[in-house]
Amino acid sequence: MADSARILTILLNFRTPEMTLRAAEAALAEMRALPGELLIIDNGSDDGSFEQIRSAAHERGWLEDGKLRLLASPVNGGFGAGMNLGFKTGLSDGSAPEFYYLLNSDAFVQGDTIRRLRDFLQRSPGAGLVGSYVQGTDGTPHRTAFRFPSIAGEFEASICTGIFTRLLRPWVVAMEIPQQETQVDWTAGASLMIRREVIEDIGGFDERFFLYFEETDLCHRAARAGWRTHYLPDSRIEHVGSASTGMKAWQRTPGYWFDSRRHYFTKTHGRAYALLATLAQAAGRSLYALRCVLSGRKRPGPPYFLRDLLRHELRASLRPSADPAETRPTPPLVKEPK
Repeated sequence: MADSARILTILLNFRTPEMTLRAAEAALAEMRALPGELLIIDNGSDDGSFEQIRSAAHERGWLEDGKLRLLASPVNGGFGAGMNLGFKTGLSDGSAPEFYYLLNSDAFVQGDTIRRLRDFLQRSPGAGLVGSYVQGTDGTPHRTAFRFPSIAGEFEASICTGIFTRLLRPWVVAMEIPQQETQVDWTAGASLMIRREVIEDIGGFDERFFLYFEETDLCHRAARAGWRTHYLPDSRIEHVGSASTGMKAWQRTPGYWFDSRRHYFTKTHGRAYALLATLAQAAGRSLYALRCVLSGRKRPGPPYFLRDLLRHELRASLRPSADPAETRPTPPLVKEPK
């Protein structure tokens, strides 16, 4: 297959037009030497973003060689819904590519990032997804190689104590940054290459995840279907992080984060497990809060997180179980002809 394998790079914009244009410029610099296209989807910004991106693309001559297409979604259904729209849209000739490359609007590819991800999947039978090494624009490495969340992992992450990290190491969600290619449970969607057959096998993203945990769920379903996820450190991006969500400036954790977290645990392990995972996190946070009080340190993170977590769990536990049809991922409409 080699260099003829086509890539559809999907770049999702939500009210970050200048940053999206910067990400598109970096991606196009590489995509022009690769078979495939870049698709920018405005995810219901409703703030003039789409018009601004379209005008800039015309001014820079990006639309002339057929490498770039623009699409406006009438609604903002979240990250997964936006990417599903890209899967359904496919290439401009109506076919599906061999590979989908998911790229955040605040992520900037470095060197031959896209080619390296594609070539890795081509030479690795059974590997279905592969993600990049991610660093901040200041050069700070970001942890983007993960294990699947678990009850033990929830407790370890919330208690923030070295002895528990050592005792629970096999369940620590955020792995030490791998220095070489490594199989992982899941990796961040900021720079993620997916084999077309994976989407055909498991469908697209579960759109009940508005934001957060959608990549975790996708990789978990892929693993259940027999596809591996990998981390490739010689494929690199620079990433601003949380540009569209504003997570770094949250004064209160939004409800959709709690919704996504609980949906993941409930869907993957059941309601009882989800409750135990919440109690494990609550116990860890309570013990850590006690340590902070005794030592006079300020507790990190958004205020009222523990109260909001428990309140959300109580409300969710009293609701009836979701219809399984509501959690079924949306399959792609475009499929490569046999």
